[in-house]
Amino acid sequence: MKNQKTYEADDKMISLISDNYNLLQALGSFGISLGFGDKTVRETCESNGVDTHTFLAVVNYAINDIGVAEDDEFLSVSTLLHYLEASHDYFLDFQLPYIRRELEESLDEDNSLAALIMRLYDEYACEIRQHMNYEQQTLFPYVEKLLDGQPASDYNVETFSKHHDAADQQLHELKILIIKYLPQDGLHNNQLTATLHDIYENEVWLRQHAMVEDHIFVPAIRRLERQVKHGDVTRNISDMVLKGSTKGPDALSTREQEVIIALVQGMSNKEIATHLNISINTVITHRRNIARKLQIHSPAGLTIYAIVNGLVDINAVKL
Repeated sequence: MKNQKTYEADDKMISLISDNYNLLQALGSFGISLGFGDKTVRETCESNGVDTHTFLAVVNYAINDIGVAEDDEFLSVSTLLHYLEASHDYFLDFQLPYIRRELEESLDEDNSLAALIMRLYDEYACEIRQHMNYEQQTLFPYVEKLLDGQPASDYNVETFSKHHDAADQQLHELKILIIKYLPQDGLHNNQLTATLHDIYENEVWLRQHAMVEDHIFVPAIRRLERQVKHGDVTRNISDMVLKGSTKGPDALSTREQEVIIALVQGMSNKEIATHLNISINTVITHRRNIARKLQIHSPAGLTIYAIVNGLVDINAVKL
């Protein structure tokens, strides 16, 4: 049943989790740790270097199927990418092995069907692993290149969409076989029932993960592709300056402007941290905030922005 509530940045994070305990794993994938007290969603996200708008887009979609417009320019692709990468790590390194151990322990070794059940689960896990490995090895590096302003002529997000099939049939068969054909003694029955519950929860999580990819991540990548293609990022910057947008230098803090200048000068995150006497995590947070405010991710785009807005002298920039 849907919650029917749209959460906003000023809502308490504890209220969001209390209302929707199934979002706990999403917190970890966003890099948000427990212990946030009575902070709002905005305060919690900002203290963890997470883009608030993107976090809420994923949360509200997961809870109530509240989608986002394909031209939503405030979505942070880098935040979505980090979220999906962390979700894959959680699912492949923890969830799949954990359920396998549960299933193995709950099956009666004397039941001749036990080995077949385990084989069916392993086939399901293998297909899921292959799909996620494809994303990690092909899609995610492609998106990282787009964020750096490097279009690829031999790949686009539509290619990914054609490969995006879930292993629903294997999981459906596994559940039906367990429910119909595995009578157990009391102890094994209780264990198997608990395992089945986790399998059903796992199925819901995986479906939700796929929907976030299809309805939030993919549209955001389409928009990024359009920006990168034919130098659209440059034109967007020029339009922003000519129209006197509020996304000019006044919208950035002094520290954020200093980070941009350092980036334009070719410094790494570590070098910027040393130069400004701040931590690397703080540098990363500033970079995320800069990308969110300006919707500019590539070094070339930030260089153009810095020149046009007078943060650096064009003669001092190595073009």
